[in-house]
Amino acid sequence: MARFDLTDFEWSVIAPLLPNKVRGVARVDDRRVLNGIFWRLRTGAPWADIPERYGPPTTCYNRFVRWRKAGVWDRILGSVSEAYDGDIQMIDSSSVRVHQHAANGKKGVDPVAWVARAVA
Repeated sequence: MARFDLTDFEWSVIAPLLPNKVRGVARVDDRRVLNGIFWRLRTGAPWADIPERYGPPTTCYNRFVRWRKAGVWDRILGSVSEAYDGDIQMIDSSSVRVHQHAANGKKGVDPVAWVARAVA
């Protein structure tokens, strides 16, 4: 188990929410694939760079996309949040990053006065 892989508690919360495929070829280990998906999302690396211990990158990518379309990720995030009783914080990069042009504003300018002047 790698440092940031799913704990047994987290897996016990997530496992019942995963789709059950009753026909055809059995899926590879869901926990391993989920750890690969989370590794990719955490690092921002390309899908092709997922370590071999998580299985083929195409498996991780395909499962991520299919489950996104099926709404599985919404259920997983909601259940994990409930399991931690609100003691977990989830942030996506859109709430943290600043656009490249926003980083070079003039120093010492009062933003309220600037907005008021721009609206007038």
